[in-house]
Amino acid sequence: MRPTLRSTIAALLFTIPFGTAIAQEHSGHGAADDKRIAEPKPADSDKKLPLCPVMGEPVDFSLKALTDDGPVYFCCDMCIPKFKNDPAKYAEKVATQRAALEKRERVQVTCPVDGKSVDGKLTAEVSGYKISFCSKECQAKYAEHPGAFRAKLADSYTYQTRCPISGEMIQPNVFTDLNTGQRIYFCCAGCGDKLLKDPAKYAPKLEEQGVIINPKKVTPGAPKPKKDDHAGHNHP
Repeated sequence: MRPTLRSTIAALLFTIPFGTAIAQEHSGHGAADDKRIAEPKPADSDKKLPLCPVMGEPVDFSLKALTDDGPVYFCCDMCIPKFKNDPAKYAEKVATQRAALEKRERVQVTCPVDGKSVDGKLTAEVSGYKISFCSKECQAKYAEHPGAFRAKLADSYTYQTRCPISGEMIQPNVFTDLNTGQRIYFCCAGCGDKLLKDPAKYAPKLEEQGVIINPKKVTPGAPKPKKDDHAGHNHP
């Protein structure tokens, strides 16, 4: 089936880094030291989660399928095969989901070329937006064939932008990979330790951001947070 002009334009718009927040190296969280770049978004735009195109329920950002135009998010595992069996059936609702995603705050956390973690220090201006890369080689590859990485660019962001412990903006290279297969981002490595010690306490804060964890399945043996080079966090 040939795509319509409307769907093509929508797909291109979705892959542009809207609402990008680029994290920079800093030593604390004072207003003067915070050099993150965030685009303005409509008031209250991120309070309601986007809806699953299959069931119409709020999505869990941990559950997704990658398409040529970027990721599609779902409310449960059962919805993913239903979508893959007949994606055209859900095209209109996918477009609605992506329109809602464009209004949400998000942070780029992986390189659009090789999928490795980024720290926000190596960036390039592309069509008026800053895109982070993990290496100069990846930056050069992207510049040569940007269209080839359209889907991976759209999938390089997280909508879990706030640390579930402190409520502060996450650092893109500070995260814990849970034994459930989910990746959780934090403002500092110490917050990752706190999540592992008492996941039930912080699960509601993650659920508000569309990341649902099962505290009973998060064991003490889960991987430790990735360390970074900033300090100055004394969260209670």
